[in-house]
Amino acid sequence: MHGTMISVTRVKISPDLGICTAYLSIFPSEKGEEMLKNIIKNEKTIRYELGKRVHNQLRIIPELRFFIDDSLDYIERIDELLKK
Repeated sequence: MHGTMISVTRVKISPDLGICTAYLSIFPSEKGEEMLKNIIKNEKTIRYELGKRVHNQLRIIPELRFFIDDSLDYIERIDELLKK
């Protein structure tokens, strides 16, 4: 989607390397839910592309899970309240 910036803010991988949880920051945040739905819809394609890049390093390509990281919005909201 044009005019949208997506950043990966944090990644957690399970001890057995089977699950990878990625937290995304999406700007503008109004488009966050829509973009997250599109990313989840294309999760298999993303996992396939990841597998092509890391197949020599990993025996199993982890299952991908995506979540919106709203910590930046939370920090901004607290900052606004403190300025009042």
